[in-house]
Amino acid sequence: MKKILFQETRNGPLNESQEDEEDSEHGTSLSREMDSLGSNHSIPSMSVSTSSQSSSVNSMQEVMDESSSELVMMQEDESTINSSSSIVHRKDHVFIRDEAGHGDPRPEPRPTLSVQSRALHYRNRERFATIKSASLVTRQIHEHEQENELREQMSGYKRMRRQHQKQLIALENKLKAEMDEHRLKLQKEVETHANNSSIELEKLAKKQVAIIEKEAKVAAADEKKFQQQILAQQKKDLTTFLESQKKQYKICKEKIKEEMNEDHSTPKKEKQERISKHKENLQHTQAEEEAHLLSQQRLYYDKNCRFFKRKIMIKRHEVEQQNIREELNKKRTQKEMEHAMLIRHDESTRELEYRQLHTLQKLRMDLIRLQHQTELENQLEYNKRRERELHRKHVMELRQQPKNLKAMEMQIKKQFQDTCKVQTKQYKALKNHQLEVTPKNEHKTILKTLKDEQTRKLAILAEQYEQSINEMMASQALRLDEAQEAECQALRLQLQQEMELLNAYQSKIKMQTEAQHERELQKLEQRVSLRRAHLEQKIEEELAALQKERSERIKYLLERQEREIETFDVESLRMGFGNLVTLDFPKEDYR
Repeated sequence: MKKILFQETRNGPLNESQEDEEDSEHGTSLSREMDSLGSNHSIPSMSVSTSSQSSSVNSMQEVMDESSSELVMMQEDESTINSSSSIVHRKDHVFIRDEAGHGDPRPEPRPTLSVQSRALHYRNRERFATIKSASLVTRQIHEHEQENELREQMSGYKRMRRQHQKQLIALENKLKAEMDEHRLKLQKEVETHANNSSIELEKLAKKQVAIIEKEAKVAAADEKKFQQQILAQQKKDLTTFLESQKKQYKICKEKIKEEMNEDHSTPKKEKQERISKHKENLQHTQAEEEAHLLSQQRLYYDKNCRFFKRKIMIKRHEVEQQNIREELNKKRTQKEMEHAMLIRHDESTRELEYRQLHTLQKLRMDLIRLQHQTELENQLEYNKRRERELHRKHVMELRQQPKNLKAMEMQIKKQFQDTCKVQTKQYKALKNHQLEVTPKNEHKTILKTLKDEQTRKLAILAEQYEQSINEMMASQALRLDEAQEAECQALRLQLQQEMELLNAYQSKIKMQTEAQHERELQKLEQRVSLRRAHLEQKIEEELAALQKERSERIKYLLERQEREIETFDVESLRMGFGNLVTLDFPKEDYR
């Protein structure tokens, strides 16, 4: 302050043009500094009243507006004198004027300096309104890069989500195709088993028909052979019987002849009659015996043939029973094999369903885990970016603070100089007034007193301005530190809340996914148990139906065979053969 006062006393009061130039220089530097920073922080300025000699704080924005307006007005005045290009910085825009290239060649009445400068300023402003300052371009490029980074991050996240959906859909389609192929394979296996069973039953039926036909042929051949044996034996017996009768007839004939020859008293004619009658009796007796033998042989033949037929029928019944038992056992074996195959199919299907569900749920959880990891990384990157931006902002504020403080200090100095000028004028007026009203011999004392009083008050005023500057610097530094700390705390709290919300959201998604997996597993277990219960019920019903069919067919066969035997026995009784069950074949005697 002493240097300022000393400069003031040496050079005298500053004229208005110099003050305007200094104001324009301060305003230009301040506006450039504010343009480079790109922020509108309000910085108070000090003002001192002459009468009360006290300081007050005004807004820095008013200083900026005043200095900028003074700068524009001063440069407009200079542009009317200099015809070269000039650059005006105001509110992040650059206006370039070139009178030489765009002047009007026609002679016109020269307007006033202020009107001409304003017209030229507005004309050039309309012509170059799109040109921006380097600081604004840099800031916009930085913001555009940040937007591109955010857009790329979001597009990458959306691309990842779409890729996850595609992976899930592709896996579901693959598992569905695998299940369809598995079911088609099982269906083909069931159809193959059914076809093989039908073929085996047809083969068995053909085999049984062939066996029955063969048994019928064998039975017919045996019956024929049996009949031939009986006929041959009976023929042999008949021949032996006839030969015996002939021998007996000869013996009887010879005996009668001998008896007749011994009897000499009987006439020859009577003898002849008696011999002829005896021959007739003998022949008649032999004929009756022969007829009885033939009837006995016929009865024996018919009875044994009937018994043989009954035996063949029983054997045929046994073959039928054996065939039906074989057929039913074959059907039961095939049905048991089919049931075992169905159970095996159900187990393989269950294993495949559980494996597919586990694969799908594992992929879903892996994708959700990857998505949550990506979201967490993006959030951390976002947090770092916000912290970097805030740190960059604080660094710019710290860099800008000395310039702002310097500008405010210069503003306070200017106010101090203005106050000094006012007080100097007031003391000059007071000095003139005192000199006029006091005697001339007291002028020296009065001048010395007034000068001492002026020096004392200026020193007090300088001390007050110095104190105001120190308080302003301290308050601005403290205010900036507090504001930056508050912004850091607010940012940390906001980021912490966002992280907590993200963690809560991810936990909710994870819990919902786990609940969905549990529901899917329970639904699968219920479906598998229900399908197994239906399969077991189907197996029981088919086994019961097969057992019922077995019982009915065996019962029907036995009843039919029993009716056939009963009918055959009744017919045999009607034919007079009696009970054929205990019939036994004689070895030699058929009579």
